[in-house]
Amino acid sequence: MVASAASPAVVTRFAPSPTGFLHIGGARTALFNYLFAKANGGAFTLRIEDTDQKRSTEEAIDAILSGMRWLGLDWDGDEVYQSARAQRHAEVAQALLESGAAYRCYASAEELAEMREQARAEKRPIRYDGRWRDRDPSEAPAGAPFTVRIKAPRSGETTIDDAVQGRVTVPNQELDDFILLRSDGTPTYMLAVVVDDHDMGVTHVIRGDDHLNNAFRQKVIIEAMDWALPTWAHIPLIHGQDGAKLSKRHGALGVEAYRDMGFLPEALENYLLRLGWGHGDEDILDRTRATDLFSLKGIGRNPARFDMKKLENLNGHYIRAADDSRLAGVAVPMVETELGRSLTAGERELLLRTIPELKPRAKTINELADGAMFLFRTRPLAMDEKASALLEKDGGDLIGKAHAVLTEASEWEATALGARLKELAEREGVGLGKVAQPLRAALTGRTVSPGVFEMLELLGREESLARINDRLPA
Repeated sequence: MVASAASPAVVTRFAPSPTGFLHIGGARTALFNYLFAKANGGAFTLRIEDTDQKRSTEEAIDAILSGMRWLGLDWDGDEVYQSARAQRHAEVAQALLESGAAYRCYASAEELAEMREQARAEKRPIRYDGRWRDRDPSEAPAGAPFTVRIKAPRSGETTIDDAVQGRVTVPNQELDDFILLRSDGTPTYMLAVVVDDHDMGVTHVIRGDDHLNNAFRQKVIIEAMDWALPTWAHIPLIHGQDGAKLSKRHGALGVEAYRDMGFLPEALENYLLRLGWGHGDEDILDRTRATDLFSLKGIGRNPARFDMKKLENLNGHYIRAADDSRLAGVAVPMVETELGRSLTAGERELLLRTIPELKPRAKTINELADGAMFLFRTRPLAMDEKASALLEKDGGDLIGKAHAVLTEASEWEATALGARLKELAEREGVGLGKVAQPLRAALTGRTVSPGVFEMLELLGREESLARINDRLPA
């Protein structure tokens, strides 16, 4: 656990609290930590901050680990569980007591409540008043419970040289004597984080700027222990398109929700990378390119805005670039769920052959799977409203003529079938779309699909003609 002399020069950590899923902001923080470590030949570590045993759950831990693995953010070594290190945290608190940098506070719950009420009444910031800071513990009643508090500096200023926010200074009068150990002997977040970062050899703490205020307090502990300060880099939070803090209505969902919505991990990674970090005009960056380029200097100070449309467009790019067999493998369970049955080996092969026709139009795997459903629907196909409208009047007449033309086809191949239908359109004096659109409706029950010629080939002669026949005018 303790960093050795052979530790890498750069060590980062991602330290989520397992009280919920791996949300999109946490995933970006993990990504930035991962890329910075790898860009500098360092180590990326994972610490589960589960000291809040009432709110921490195994389900949340599993969701975090699963989300990290799906994104390919593999950590170095085993994950560290903060709850298992309570004894070590207590040892450091004891060392601070012995050095005089901390003290026992015997203030009762009633006294603290009265202190808070008085501060509110006087419209002062609510801070502990240090009443036990210089008192002798012997003044406390025998056996009285106590907390351990740090002796924060009372005058002067504390400065953080932040790699993203720059030089930030606060008056020390804003720092109170915060608690290190609770009255039951359990460590607070503030103590545990500092001890774990030190013992894990963390050199760079890259996290959301909502933790910037914590850095000033954590610096007090670090200096009291005479430990080396890490480099802090507090990154702006992600906002919604309306400029408000990101919430579920903006897309602040768990990483696994994006997986279930049909996003590819490399697309989500690329999008998260560009939320608050940039390199020139490059928008498409794979893991290798991102690792080569990543630095803390590229992180902006202003909150990035989450845009689902941009994520979908980027995902479409990665779908078009993805291997067909991989896409088919991801789409199969989605198709099977919709159908309520398993696909046969032949149907899986058919889906694979259809992927090249589906992926140019798809922005998510869900769209791709939905686009493939026409292959497996049973006759007679249900028609949506727009498809039914296309088959009325002239559309019905034209598919009758198309059925006759296709029945005579000696070669059931997309190009040859397309030539026959183009000849039909010319004879009828209409555009090809007037023939193709009602055919698309008859073949799929919808008005949007892959190319009609390609669909005919994929469905085969017998199925195609049967579907068209089902929609011929009575």
